[in-house]
Amino acid sequence: MSVLVHLVGAGPGDPGLITRRGLDLLRRAQVVIYDRLVAPELLDEAPPDAERIFVGKQPGDRLMPQAQIDRTIVEHARRGARVVRLKGGDPFVFGRGADEAQALAAAGIPFEIVPGVTSAVAVPAYAGIPVTHSGLSSSFTVLTAHESADRPGTRERFKALATGAGTLVLLMGASTLRNVCKRLIDAGRDASEPAAVIEWGTTSQQRTVVGTLETIADLADRQGIHPPATTIVGPVTSLRDAVGWFESRPLFGRTVVVTRPPSEEDRLRQALAELGARVLHVPVIEIVDPPSFEMLDKSLIELPTFEWIAFSSPNAVRKVFERLTVIGRDARALGPLEVAAVGKATAEALARRGIVADVVPDHATGAAMTGALGTGTGRVLLPRPAGAPRELPDSLRALGWDVVEVAAYETRPVEAAPPHSDVVMSGDYDLVAFASPSAVDAFVQRFGSPSAAIACIGSTTAGAARDRGLTVDVTPEKHSADALAEAIAIYLRK
Repeated sequence: MSVLVHLVGAGPGDPGLITRRGLDLLRRAQVVIYDRLVAPELLDEAPPDAERIFVGKQPGDRLMPQAQIDRTIVEHARRGARVVRLKGGDPFVFGRGADEAQALAAAGIPFEIVPGVTSAVAVPAYAGIPVTHSGLSSSFTVLTAHESADRPGTRERFKALATGAGTLVLLMGASTLRNVCKRLIDAGRDASEPAAVIEWGTTSQQRTVVGTLETIADLADRQGIHPPATTIVGPVTSLRDAVGWFESRPLFGRTVVVTRPPSEEDRLRQALAELGARVLHVPVIEIVDPPSFEMLDKSLIELPTFEWIAFSSPNAVRKVFERLTVIGRDARALGPLEVAAVGKATAEALARRGIVADVVPDHATGAAMTGALGTGTGRVLLPRPAGAPRELPDSLRALGWDVVEVAAYETRPVEAAPPHSDVVMSGDYDLVAFASPSAVDAFVQRFGSPSAAIACIGSTTAGAARDRGLTVDVTPEKHSADALAEAIAIYLRK
């Protein structure tokens, strides 16, 4: 009998910390049963038609008792669904994964355990605190701070921890921190030993408070630290100033709204996240098929009659290759042509399909592309979005080229409220980034003028924003996601 349930560790919060195996299973799941601390971005990795069931537990309040969670997993597996039980951190580190595995075993349902990166080591690492160090600590102990003082043997265990353990890592201890610290001191742990509490570790909301075992509870209270929080006690905490990296990134603590639709090329979101920003994906437009592919298909069949094909976006690349498959062709059909790509991202989309662009202008603009092609009399195929600006085709025609424009796709405003609409309406963000004029129009139509700074990927998008009466604060010299992210970082750091 094949495996039906996969108990997958989602990692401590940063969606990039899920394992390759876990991500592969998530992308093939039919049912995803997930916890409160699972990164929302990971849920987007599941198939659109996968059922998503939230069974998260709030501190002090259980949305669903563990026994009911066990029954939910078993019931969906018995129906024959591929179930991914997505659990924060690692399933077997205070994650009740063993309980769920036992329930599946008792029900005779095959299952697999996919370990995850535990917050016990990842959260301290993101705070610049190694749990071991050759000169400071040769061991570390992970414990839950919820253990009752009346439990048999607790006093003896605390005495051993206080006098014999190296680094202590306390999980789930925000509400009991004061009591645990007192018990450790009473058991013989040095009250002046360095300690730190980390809230929402490995995420853009991470906050770190540093003190001593004696003072850390008061400091955490003053800073308003709430769950999820991880506490580290030991000399290794003193290394934070030298080793800290995550919270020192240029956009850490900043929130940036990205409005472009989901695509295979999410470099802007990636670049902003790598610079430390909290990135809210608020897609206000979507990519849809044109009313007909007749003209595009006809042009692709006639490719040998063209001298150039010029791609204006990664979406144009994707649609052209989809239609090549439909008409029974592949990348070899482009062999005799010269290929131009407007921008690095478009060139990378071509490269993923085995095509090296012959021309990639330094600036991803129509003017730069026109300058790169120069004068000519041959035919140029220009697959692009319907209603795109006239600059590129008109400029090429002025230089003598016979330009054939075909609609490869359309953009339109999304009908349903996009994710994070409440944040946008509240104005609780630092900057909104636009990558196209259509995104500017759709954003203003839905939300009105932005209440924060505005960044545009290029002059065309910036012009559309100004036409809407908006003030554009950031426009990079180069038209690329990386350049835009760097320009945003420079602006917000000021």
